[in-house]
Amino acid sequence: QVQLMESGGGLVQSGGSLRLSCVVSGSRISITTLGWYRQAPGKQREFVARITSAGNTNYADSGKGRFTISRDNAKNTVYLQMNSLKSEDTAVYYCYHALGGYWGQGTQVTVSS
Repeated sequence: QVQLMESGGGLVQSGGSLRLSCVVSGSRISITTLGWYRQAPGKQREFVARITSAGNTNYADSGKGRFTISRDNAKNTVYLQMNSLKSEDTAVYYCYHALGGYWGQGTQVTVSS
């Protein structure tokens, strides 16, 4: 059974940084694209960033220049480094395993202005 477990969320002031982690169990992440999505209260879940098995990355415009996605295949973990956080980044952040369509349970990020 594939499970994704996010961590690293929390409360941070505007301009601060957080590093989210997503540990995957039950599947080798080296064979799949992994992504981060987020959902703010009252809004639909939206794409944040993705990284392919080859290491190619894509970002939503909202995070370009501020967010960096990376992966450590040896640790079966994908990361999202978020810098220069803004209040509009407040959301629950979810990890996504593209090959199997699996989601994590989410981690709350709250940015205070």
